[in-house]
Amino acid sequence: MGNFLAGKVVAVTGAGRGIGRAVAIACAAQGSKVVVNDYGVAMDGAGQPAGEVAESVVKEIEAAGGEAVAVADDVSTMAAGDRIVSAATDRWGRLDGVVCVAGILRERMLFNMAEDEWDPVIATHLKGTFTVFRAASAVMRRQGHGTLIGFTSGNHQGSVSQANYSAAKGGIISLVRSAALGLNKYGVTANCVAPVARTRMSAGVPMELKEIGEPEDVAALVVYLLSDRAADTTGQVYTVAGPKIALWAQPREIRSAWSQDGPWTPERLADVIPATIGTDPMPMLEQLDAMRRAAAAKDRPNA
Repeated sequence: MGNFLAGKVVAVTGAGRGIGRAVAIACAAQGSKVVVNDYGVAMDGAGQPAGEVAESVVKEIEAAGGEAVAVADDVSTMAAGDRIVSAATDRWGRLDGVVCVAGILRERMLFNMAEDEWDPVIATHLKGTFTVFRAASAVMRRQGHGTLIGFTSGNHQGSVSQANYSAAKGGIISLVRSAALGLNKYGVTANCVAPVARTRMSAGVPMELKEIGEPEDVAALVVYLLSDRAADTTGQVYTVAGPKIALWAQPREIRSAWSQDGPWTPERLADVIPATIGTDPMPMLEQLDAMRRAAAAKDRPNA
């Protein structure tokens, strides 16, 4: 047992498998008491909920000498967010950090995506982060301290066949930044982690992940962000991919132009934007274009 989180109480959603499980176990190993939340459904959110998924992680933690409690609940409901937070405060009288890892995946091209493929993904990832943040932030405000950690993805830049997932992950970044701004004066921090790790969710990524690690690599970063050593870190987005740690830029203007001759017209904009403002290339679009060119070259008959 370590002591990086000694005396702290942390709640982790989606903690029954993959990264969430690694985070819960790492927190406990570093001295934290842990609320282990997992609804126990399939990767697409279907199937009968299974409470034993969260319970099994609690048993692992207890067998290693730690303290934990299981909450098998659906984070997309406000009541579940309240119950997850109450599980910590009722048992240990405090809550120092929450880590929202829970998520599901329903892939479909945008032009084929149905409402029942959009809504549950947004509800689990984005609303599921809000429900826990909402309940936890009220407790942390009264305490005068606390840490909120949301989980995003590199796919917040956009996705070919996961518009629902991408939209949710982009929303989580904005939610975290809003929490960082709104809670700073109460001593509460909020940060985001964009992991690249081998999990059942990453196994279905349609392109090769050249930089990838294990769930335990991600857990180490989360433990750091929950610790007192990161007490002044807020509003940040970090990627961890095996041995690589990276920081994402804050949104900001790149180039500007002002009209000196009255309101803008479409005709004037057609001249000014390409010449002065330009565009900011999408790295993922460039990568896809390169893949298409390589595939086309491979299919061409030899000259």
